[in-house]
Amino acid sequence: MSVVDPSDNQRPADWSRKPERSNMLALRVIVWIALTCGRRVARLVLHPISVYFLLFSPSARRNIKRYLQRAIGPNVGWRDGYRLLYAFASTVLDRVYFLRGRWDLFDVSINGNVPVEAEALAGRGAFLLGAHMGSFEALGACKHRSPDAPRLRAAMLMFPDNARQITAILNAISLPEMRPHVIALGRANSMLALRDWLDTGGMAGLLADRTLPGQEGDPGVQRGNNLSIPFLGKPAIFNDGPFRLAVLLRRQVYFMSGLYLGGARYDVQFEPLADFSKRITDPAERERRILEAVETYVARLEYLCRKYPYNWFNFHDFWLEDAR
Repeated sequence: MSVVDPSDNQRPADWSRKPERSNMLALRVIVWIALTCGRRVARLVLHPISVYFLLFSPSARRNIKRYLQRAIGPNVGWRDGYRLLYAFASTVLDRVYFLRGRWDLFDVSINGNVPVEAEALAGRGAFLLGAHMGSFEALGACKHRSPDAPRLRAAMLMFPDNARQITAILNAISLPEMRPHVIALGRANSMLALRDWLDTGGMAGLLADRTLPGQEGDPGVQRGNNLSIPFLGKPAIFNDGPFRLAVLLRRQVYFMSGLYLGGARYDVQFEPLADFSKRITDPAERERRILEAVETYVARLEYLCRKYPYNWFNFHDFWLEDAR
């Protein structure tokens, strides 16, 4: 592990300000097909969409190949890239049904949720760290798995500006009780909003597999160090800002994932990552525990990438190979 100099030319790209590759009319048509014709018919549309992006998005195709070669092996082909894109398109489509409360269409298994729910229902809140893997909306199964399930509230910490079109459409068609609450990062009151949400027993999820942009000065973003940590056989940059935020708020941290298993099957998993609920007065001990938590997070992400290689939806230059 090493700390990356912020002035280094190989600092992560600012992915949050990249425009989404989508068209408002196309998105509306897909949503209309999903709601009018049903999931079986709508999934047929995903095949040409996946082929289109595989053929006409060379940057994403290049980065997908790099990732899959590390997760699966050097002999990956176009079928592997297609499978990953199709899985991604499937989870985006299923968001429509999750946000409409159509849990009857899916087979969702839930594992490790008991301690997370206990933290939330005890009024301490649950601080969840995930990755761009599977579906965050699948976590809603924890709230709707049965009439006797505890009433849980979930929020997503995110930069909302780089996916405005699809977010606007999904918000328009979702039921109010299904729509996840969003705590926008990069705002002056982001940390206070998160603290208040957790203090009232809410669950808050953050995808920590991308380095947050603007951390050197933007308000509302917990500053952190960019760490170079081995990931899938080669050093990659991860930021410890989310863990510093957990230390500041004195929270337990859990790894979350809503893995897509194909068809209509999802597997929601929770695992403990770190316990920062008690104040750490020794700076050296604090840094040691933060580093240990980041390395545990990266190790868990690597394990899932190898076991479920078509679930990690990160189409960016993650290992900074273009920069070199």
